[in-house]
Amino acid sequence: MVQWSDDDNCFLVGFPDFPGQEWRTHGETYEEALRNGTEALESLVMAYQSMGEPLPEPQTLPMIS
Repeated sequence: MVQWSDDDNCFLVGFPDFPGQEWRTHGETYEEALRNGTEALESLVMAYQSMGEPLPEPQTLPMIS
């Protein structure tokens, strides 16, 4: 999830499916936030794999029409 934060004056990146990772990284631009978020997600997956933990099940969100 990428969301603008007026309080932080940047884009915040979070992974709500991962416990304790509501806001993991950020970026001054949307593109920077996506790059940082990709790196953060890769690190999270590697950490889970190295500990032998299963990845969390993704949440299903309702479609907005």
